[in-house]
Formats: sequence, C-alpha cells, structure tokens
Amino acid sequence: MAPGIPAAMERPHFIGIGGAGMSGIAKILAQRGAKVAGSDAKESGSAEALRALGATVHIGHAAGHLADDASCVVVSSAIRADNPELLRAAELSVPVVHRSDALASLMGGLRAIAVAGTHGKTTTTSMLAVALTELNLDPSYAIGGDLAGPGTNAAHGEGAIFVAEADESDRSFQKYDPEVAIVLNVELDHHANYASMDEIYESFEAFAGKIVPGGSLVISADQAGAVELTERVRALPSLNVVTYGESEHADVRVHKITPRGLTSEVTVVLNGKYLTFTVSVPGRHYALNAVAALAAGVALGVPAHNLASALGKYTGVKRRLQLKGEAAGVQVIDSYAHHPTEMTADLEAMRGAASEARLLVVFQPHLFSRTQELGTEMGQALALADASVVLDIYPAREDPIPGITSDLIIDAARAAGADVTAVHDKTAVPEAIAGMAKPGDLVLTMGAGDVTDLGPQILDHLSS
Repeated sequence: MAPGIPAAMERPHFIGIGGAGMSGIAKILAQRGAKVAGSDAKESGSAEALRALGATVHIGHAAGHLADDASCVVVSSAIRADNPELLRAAELSVPVVHRSDALASLMGGLRAIAVAGTHGKTTTTSMLAVALTELNLDPSYAIGGDLAGPGTNAAHGEGAIFVAEADESDRSFQKYDPEVAIVLNVELDHHANYASMDEIYESFEAFAGKIVPGGSLVISADQAGAVELTERVRALPSLNVVTYGESEHADVRVHKITPRGLTSEVTVVLNGKYLTFTVSVPGRHYALNAVAALAAGVALGVPAHNLASALGKYTGVKRRLQLKGEAAGVQVIDSYAHHPTEMTADLEAMRGAASEARLLVVFQPHLFSRTQELGTEMGQALALADASVVLDIYPAREDPIPGITSDLIIDAARAAGADVTAVHDKTAVPEAIAGMAKPGDLVLTMGAGDVTDLGPQILDHLSS
C-alpha cells in the first residue's frame, strides 16, 4: 500500500498548477485524497483533468485565490517573487514548498526510480511507467509530459514503486533519495543557473550522492558527459554503477538497433545473454532510452525478459515526435526538442522515417539565454531539414536579452547550407507551410513553447 498524504500537503495550493511538473504532483495528491487548489495563467487540459479529480483551479493569479486554510503553497522555480498569491501566502504565514520538495515527500516510503539527464527524461520515465503498469506492478509516477495511451502525466498507484522525472535545471533533483537513478546524458544547458560544465558535474555528483546505500546508478557508457560523471562517482560508497550503451565496455551492451519504419528492434547483451525487444517509437535515441529503462528496472529486481516485452507497449508521449494528423498526404508531427542535441536526434529520426520525402520544420527557439549560448548549434541542426521556418524566441520565464534574437539561429542555419525563412507573425505560419508542403512531405513543429498549437492549424489549412 502506497503512503498517504504528507501532513503539510493536506490542503495544498499550487501556483502554476497547470504546468507539466506541478500538475502531476497535484494529480497524485488529489488521487490520495488531499483538498487540492491552485491557479494558472490560462485554461488547459491539465486544469480540466484536475477539476475532474475534485481540485479547485482558478484562471489568472490573484491574492483572493489562496484559501485562508491552505496548508502550504507549492511553487516552481518559474514563479516570480511578486506573484500576488505568493505575497498573500507571506501575509498569512502559509509555508511555501518548492515543487521538488513536494515530489520528494510523495516518494517517501516507496522504491523510487529518478530519471535525470539533459535530454530524454520524459521519454525514459514514461517508458518505465508504462512497462511497470503493464506488468501489474501499479507504480506511482510523475512525468513532464502526458503519456499518449493513458493521456496523463501522473498517477497514484498502490504498488511499491514510484517513477519520477528528476529535473536538473534548478538543482532540485538533489532533493530526492532514489533507490535507482538514471543519468542519460550530461551537457551544458540551463545557462541562467549553471555557469560552466564544472557546475553541471558538481550538481549531478550531488544527485548521485543521494542514491540510497546499496542502490544503483544507471548511466550512459556512450555520452562524453556521462562517462566523465561515471569516473567522478565510482568511488562513492555503497553505490552500484551500471553502464549501458553501444560501448563494448557497457554492462548492458547494445548489440544492434534495427530501424523498422516508425519502430525499432533492439538487441542487448545482459548478463552474458542476448535479449531482443521492440521499441514502438522511431529513432536511435529513443531505442537507447528504452535500454536505460530496461537496465533500471532490472536493477530494481524486475525480470529482464518480462520488462523487455512490456517496454514494447510504450507508444509515446505528447510532444515527443507525436503524430498530430495527416491532411492532403502530409503528416504533421510535434516535437518538444529545444536543445541542439535533442533537435539533431529528432531530425535524424524523422529523416530516417521520411525516406525520399521532404522534411519541413517550424522551429520556435526557447529562452533568450539558451539562444545566446546555443543559437549557432541550433541553426546547424536545422540544416538536416529540407526547409525550415524559424519563429521569434519564446521567452517563457525570461526577460529579453539585448541583441539576442532568432537571427542568431537563422544566420547559423544559412551558413550551414539550410533553407530557412524567418516568420515573426506566428499566425502566418499555417498558410505558409500549407503553401510549401506537397503530398508525402513530413512537417515537424519543434520547440518547448506554444509552437505546438500550430499543428492543428497547419492541418486545417492543408485540408482546405
């Protein structure tokens, strides 16, 4: 039986309750019986799902939304200090709890798997959640995206396992005490919080140091940053390090990945035996995510053969190469990729799936700081497409940085030989893409902002 409600979480109020990370925690608390309330900037599917679970969700932020009897206010690092509900919490002396602390409290008493890395966290966490559910282990899980099957990013399970996406962006993943941790890759990102790779490594070392004694770190044997981290943490006491990947030295070695249209067949060598299974999403990087999930489940004691078969039931996460539809012979697919490594991986996967067809991309850069540091690499990644439309930077939580615009990316893309068009008016994109696309083409909307909204609009224009 999973634990109940932590005392401080009996009547929580979430500021930004519709966010990917926040909504998952709120859903689990509501399912456990807490009186959940919160606010968000706009209506969303998450808001409706929470209301269906009995939560009170306000649209817009106002001091009056915070109930006088709230037991705590839950915030993420994106909430500004001048938020009226946060100011009201100070007036009422209501404790303020960071999202990561709230999630950590939900994991208490359970066998936790925490999935970390610069890219691939959502997919790998989702693969584990689906596979463990398929095996009737009834896990709890909290993910940064909605599963394509169940359509949710979180669930309270009655089983002993809790699978969680562990966010390194603000160092909050150091709050968790997992039995098994996964590190998929270690790269420089989140430039507002990390000034150098040394700071990134120190943060991931601290995360690995929180694994419970006798627990396991599952880590890539291929990616340079992960290899460096492995060397740094091998001396930690009572830590089992399990490497996976295509390296001949990997503990769980990938023998072969065979693309089969929009799926892959993967063969690994585990404990000296060959094991072959299907990954039902396209792309080499997703196949490697599945191997990481396999290694983590085995480290927790799940039989490898059963887990491998169950991993084939994973069919995707919303916004992770999600097919939005087809019109006039053109498929429209949505990608959350916003870091150059993610962009390259998804573009290569789609290039493989497109065969002789053209690949058209609508890219929306995410964050001024990320564009400042990685804009050149983003532009180079777009050279993998036949043609791209680049939108203005989606600011999210950031204020503009003087001189930093999408032109940084566009100039780099053109220097790499890419066919790129700048479009400053997002509403003009659907008509522009519909005019470019021909039967058989693939259209990829890409980015972590509201570019995802354009998929259905592009399909409407294609239909007409």
